[in-house]
Formats: sequence, structure tokens, C-alpha cells
Amino acid sequence: MTLKLYAHPFSSYCQKVLIALYENGTPFEWRLLDHENPRLLGEFAALWPLKRFPVLVDGERTIPEASIIIEYLGLHYPGPVSLLPLNAGAALEVRAMDRFFDNYISTPQQRVVADSLRPEAERDARSVREAREMLDTAYAWLDQVMAKREWAAGDDFSVADCAAAPFLFYADWTHRIDTAFTHVLAYRRRLLARPSFARAVDEARVYRPLFPLGAPDRD
Repeated sequence: MTLKLYAHPFSSYCQKVLIALYENGTPFEWRLLDHENPRLLGEFAALWPLKRFPVLVDGERTIPEASIIIEYLGLHYPGPVSLLPLNAGAALEVRAMDRFFDNYISTPQQRVVADSLRPEAERDARSVREAREMLDTAYAWLDQVMAKREWAAGDDFSVADCAAAPFLFYADWTHRIDTAFTHVLAYRRRLLARPSFARAVDEARVYRPLFPLGAPDRD
């Protein structure tokens, strides 16, 4: 039975799963979530009432949450690229870095973007300032880590890199990575050169006008 992915190509969390699918050439059926298709949105809400994407459907099973989807794929649809090490200690490092990118890169980045979508009278300048400060702190920490690594958790591409690619991509659009953080910038370039992520980026180009802060003329 064909896997079904309820997602949108411009979403960073959806791109996280797409990278994993593309890394292993895993076949799946796109269920493109779009406001112009209310029937599909209703189908999605029935599957996952929290209405946060991506969601993977495998037969009678519904799997939400990007990191869990990727681990599920590794268990049930393994391919040539193993995105989570079998060694428990190495796997813990991968999961730790995955959480770092989710919590300290993606979350503050999305706070800034979400605030820009509010009416002027409802914006929270303090929250935005704190989010930008968090990003600067996260960039500085990551720069030290990546000085000694090719990929997020070491020598091998992993779930953590599936997270890092879209989150650093949009974070740099939202709050520019300082040029002093040379290791972060070099890592971001390596991610953009990875064929799986390059494909996800290209598929989302048509949606760039939707970025509320204005998509930069680069990447």
C-alpha cells in the first residue's frame, strides 16, 4: 500500500520528512494541503485533529510529528541511508541534535514569523527580541559544534541533518546568520548541496512569495 504524506512543500517540518523520503527514494503519494482544497483539509483534520503537518498515513496507521515519521520510515521502510544509528549512544547524540534544531532554531524562527502575521496592534516586540536573541545564542553554540563535524551528529548524515537543513534555511532568512559564524554558514551550504534537500528547496520555490518577511533573492 502506498504511503500518503499530508504536507505542504514550503513548510520546514514537511521538508524535514521529504529529505528523509528522498534520501532513500521511498515512494509516497503527495496529499498537498491547500486552502483551495477544503475537502482534503477536512480529511486531514479527521486524521489528526491538532491539524499540524506533516502527517504520514500507512494503511490504517496515522503517524504525526516529523521526527517520529522519520524514525517510523527507518523501521518499516528502510533504505540504503540509515538516518538513525543502531548504536544507542550514537542515536542519543542524533536525537539530541534533532531536538536542538527543533527547539532552538525552528521555534524562535517561527515565533518571529508568526508575530509578523499578526495585526500591528497585537504584535509582541519583546517576544520577537527574545526569539532573535535565542537564535544568536543558538548560532554561536552551533558554530563551536560544527567546527569539528561535517554533519550535525558526526560523520554521517542523519535525522538531525534532516531537521537542520530547512530550519537553518529559513532561520537565515528570518534572522541572518552572522558572518562570524563561519562553521554554521559552511554547514548550511553543505546542506543546500545535498541532493535530497536541494530537491525540496526547488519544489518549494514557487511558494516563496508567501514568506511574510520577504524571501531574499538568494538560495
